[in-house]
Amino acid sequence: MKILELNHVAIHVSDVEKSCEFYRSVLRLEPIPRPAFTFPGAWFRLGETQELHLIGDRTEPVFSHNRGNHFALRVDDLEVWERHFDSLKMEHLPRKRRPDGASQLFLRDPDGHVIELFTPPPAK
Repeated sequence: MKILELNHVAIHVSDVEKSCEFYRSVLRLEPIPRPAFTFPGAWFRLGETQELHLIGDRTEPVFSHNRGNHFALRVDDLEVWERHFDSLKMEHLPRKRRPDGASQLFLRDPDGHVIELFTPPPAK
């Protein structure tokens, strides 16, 4: 018996359309078909096989922090992403290097969910 993969991350959002615009335009995620649930939401592709599921009608506050609840996305070139965010005037924390050499950058979606973008440590 074993776990095969992380299939998806689901986050609760207050305004599905506003969140969709953020994930499409700011993070450039690809929307994918979603079953006809009885509640609002949207799905996006994350990498090859993982997905991000937005679930609508959130009314409670979000408690998210870069050292607490967040999700991380490995990216190809953090500097390019940082320039993209700056061109959109998207607020983000400055890029920083972890003790293992990985680089990371944090931003928030419209509901305040923290998202980490990172590049792994250099190969040894």
